[in-house]
Amino acid sequence: MTQPAPDNVLEINNIEVVYNKVVQALRGLSLVVPRGQIVALLGSNGAGKSTTLKAVSGLLALERGEVESGSIVFKGAPTAGRTPHALVRAGLFHVMEGRRVFEDLTVEENLVAATYALTGRKGAGGAKADFDTVYEYFPRLHERRKGLAGYLSGGEQQMLAIGRALIAAPGLILLDEPSLGLSPKLVEDIFGIIARINAERGTSMLLVEQNATVALAVAHTGYIMENGKIVIDGPAERLASDPDVREFYLGMGGEGDGAKSFKNIKHYKRRKRWLS
Repeated sequence: MTQPAPDNVLEINNIEVVYNKVVQALRGLSLVVPRGQIVALLGSNGAGKSTTLKAVSGLLALERGEVESGSIVFKGAPTAGRTPHALVRAGLFHVMEGRRVFEDLTVEENLVAATYALTGRKGAGGAKADFDTVYEYFPRLHERRKGLAGYLSGGEQQMLAIGRALIAAPGLILLDEPSLGLSPKLVEDIFGIIARINAERGTSMLLVEQNATVALAVAHTGYIMENGKIVIDGPAERLASDPDVREFYLGMGGEGDGAKSFKNIKHYKRRKRWLS
């Protein structure tokens, strides 16, 4: 008898992450990504957002980091001891901050390089069908497919980075700062396509983003981090309208006609309100 698929494609349970055996980056972090949903992970620089994604994708070891305790479960199986390339072939794709495309290869060659993720995987579909899908979502890539990726604009490189993820036919995409360095119009375009991919293909996503406004606009659920732990979570719509979130993360708080000063606000009071 076939077992039903788990409701959550990803479960992070109380993980502690340390770099160089000394520096603690994550302190008992837990979150879930329900199957078919977009989950936004928000917070300031240094909160531990990118570290969380690297813990999931198995890249911590490249930076002398390790998960010291807790567990990460992808598609019902623990990720501990699994290599990054094994996780990719299992359907987990990490779109890292800064695009990371192969600049000396053409757009098409970058996409071909991602087909290694399909090796030995049943039911992943044909590479040609995936190319067609990528070009459907990103017509600009089709126009530039014979050109070197290094000559693409920042927005086009971000499209290519997401396109490579689609080639891998993932069940979960980890997106790290897709809006970084892009104009407001390109940010709107990229996030519109992210929402389309989720709606049309049912691809689950864990989205790390400093632009909380656009992230919560496309996400189903959101988590906000401070100092390596989650301080608030809930439905994206509720977080977007929460006074504390709007004040401290969306930049919409204020006193009179001016921006509110944080200097006299006790940090622990904010957290106490969130956790109560």
